Amino acid sequence: MSVTEVFLLLGGVGLFLYGMTIMSSGLRDACGDNLQTILEHATKNKFVAVLVGLGMTTLIQSSSATDVMVIGFVNSGMMNLSQAIGVIMGANIGTTITAQITAFNLSAVTPLLLFLGAAMFLFVKKRFWKHIGSIILGFGMLFQGIAIMKEAIAPLSESPVFVEFLSALHNPALAFLFGIAFTALLQSSSSATVIFQAFAIQGLLSYDMAVYLIIGAAIGSVTPNLLASLTTNRNGKRSAIMNLLFNVIRAGIIIVLINVFPGVLTWIQSLSPNDIGRQIANTHTIFAIIAVVIEIFFTKQIIALSYRIIPLKPEETKKQEDRSLVYMTDITRVPTILMLRQAQLEIARMGRIAADNLQESIDCFFHYDADQAEEIRERGDTVAILDQAITERMIALRRFDLSKNHMKRISMMTIATTDIERLSDHAINITEYSEQLQSKKTSLSEAAISELREMTSNTMEAVRLALDIFASEDYAQIDRLEELESQVDDMQKMLIDSHVDRLMRSECNPMSGVIFSDIVTDLERCSDHAINIAYALKERDNQYFTT
Repeated sequence: MSVTEVFLLLGGVGLFLYGMTIMSSGLRDACGDNLQTILEHATKNKFVAVLVGLGMTTLIQSSSATDVMVIGFVNSGMMNLSQAIGVIMGANIGTTITAQITAFNLSAVTPLLLFLGAAMFLFVKKRFWKHIGSIILGFGMLFQGIAIMKEAIAPLSESPVFVEFLSALHNPALAFLFGIAFTALLQSSSSATVIFQAFAIQGLLSYDMAVYLIIGAAIGSVTPNLLASLTTNRNGKRSAIMNLLFNVIRAGIIIVLINVFPGVLTWIQSLSPNDIGRQIANTHTIFAIIAVVIEIFFTKQIIALSYRIIPLKPEETKKQEDRSLVYMTDITRVPTILMLRQAQLEIARMGRIAADNLQESIDCFFHYDADQAEEIRERGDTVAILDQAITERMIALRRFDLSKNHMKRISMMTIATTDIERLSDHAINITEYSEQLQSKKTSLSEAAISELREMTSNTMEAVRLALDIFASEDYAQIDRLEELESQVDDMQKMLIDSHVDRLMRSECNPMSGVIFSDIVTDLERCSDHAINIAYALKERDNQYFTT
């Protein structure tokens, strides 16, 4: 094989991979946020989750992209491992569609695809049609890359060195390992399978050898997901491990199947006689479907195995407990008054988690710690998850035959959850202020810190007092709460005025001064939310509803 042919092969591979990227990006952009919305709301029914993963990956032509999104949702707590494994399984079927597409010989229309795609992408102004143009352009690049690869590898059939190398792969174990390594290098089972197709079409690979390469490719395809999980929490890592486990078990199942029942391969070949490219594509798809059909009934065991590989830590157990409903576990078999009381206690529990997060963020502001900042964000996710779960249960309560007063009480409690969730948002804001101080390598003056300590103390006392009042509906301390809220309001104005004076005397850094003003505003709003929470269940003429 000459240097020119090597360059031609590399160019074909590069064009194919870039075409895949362009096509996938165009599909994702054309669909907008709908892809993530579908994934985020993947049902707990694992069979439907498989269909979601299949559909998503068929759309974007990248199981890695789907799996990375899944890892992100698991990492943020918006998807649990039971939902994730179903989507991962579906993605493993969806990724085989690429090989099915490339099995068609579209070399005659490839130039037209390139022209149409480029014209739409470059000259059409509407964003949606530009994305469609990039999809068509990606398809054209993909098929042109395949055509170049086929042209480049044709002379290899006459190369003794390459023929000898492929002969060594007649050992199934070596072919299997090569499939893993080659796909891990490309980070795409679709790309690896298409290249195997190209070699087979040129007569350089036998079908039997391609089978083991495909089996290995499924394992090698997990590489980008494992890399993506390195920066995630432990649940995010478990979702990547589940993908690896699924494909390792899949390889074991298929190897046993084709050795015990060799007629399976003969049957697959008979579906497309004299078309080895289509045979390889069909093998890739059928193996994935077989694996999902078998393994879907063992998802609990796969999840349990992922926990064995990455064991639960005590803090994870607490986080799982915090994110699970404690009181509103069964709203269908209890009297109405008890349902409402359970909702009240659940909201109060959510409030205490938000209050703890607010206190942690204040501590982090005065004494910054990166690990603590990450914990604050995770606790913020916990509050958001509880808010969604409680809101869903509150909506479910409305379906019961409730009195007008009970319905009003549900509405008032729902509003309280919004105020509590906003407390957690302010905690995240305060954490970001501390990070800004660190990144800008600046700090507040001693006078500013002293003023903030007093204001944060009053704010936290108001928040905790408000939650106690909400949970007990004992309004004996309501005057004290209003006094605290009034003090925080007065302090906001006083601290801003003091800050301006320090700026005028050049005693304060302008950048840190902006952060000082922002945190003062956040604290004042927290006290307003505290008033809303305390009065949420109390009838009165004038209610605040701070947003």
